[in-house]
Amino acid sequence: MNSNSQDAKDCMQPMGQTSENVGNDFNITRELQDRYAAESYRRAEAAQKAGWFDDEITPITVKIDGKDVTLNKDEGVRPGTTYESLSKIRPAFTQFGGDKSTGGNSSQVTDGAAAVMLMKRSKAMELGQPIVAKYVGATVAGLAPRIMGIGPSIAIPKLLGKYGLNMSDIDVIELNEAFASMAVYCRDTLKLDWTKMNPRGGAIALGHPLGC
Repeated sequence: MNSNSQDAKDCMQPMGQTSENVGNDFNITRELQDRYAAESYRRAEAAQKAGWFDDEITPITVKIDGKDVTLNKDEGVRPGTTYESLSKIRPAFTQFGGDKSTGGNSSQVTDGAAAVMLMKRSKAMELGQPIVAKYVGATVAGLAPRIMGIGPSIAIPKLLGKYGLNMSDIDVIELNEAFASMAVYCRDTLKLDWTKMNPRGGAIALGHPLGC
């Protein structure tokens, strides 16, 4: 990208570099990131064993090595993952001047697909469909591209203010875990109740299905 704007140039930074930027700029230590990641894995493992994901997954059958295999659960969850095991993983992005983000405290690349059916309440009642949620609204917020992952720390207060809500009004918070550095920053900056945030684990444990 040919531009005199540093922000425009920063849009070309690899995602791993933006994670290290957050860790370095805001002192999100390797230990903080690994401890966060360990909890994400623990929660995802517990949720999977309890069957909490079962009704959210549509099994598919594919051929692997000539055999039919039915996929009916997320394969990214690594049972038994601990802070101690994560702390032994080598940094992944040292070429960007950081040593905090690893393959263990960053989201793994996975594949996946998802669908949500939206309709008026009256239509759902007419069709006899269960109403599981109400879409209220969304917002957009921007920030320096080099620290793109902390966007929720700006967008969430903006969205709550738009609808006259407080964090105490929110029962469950699903926040992206592209990298632990960014999730830790947003959690601590917004003073989120960690028991409400990604209670079934997040992208670090479940994977980041690009394009989903």
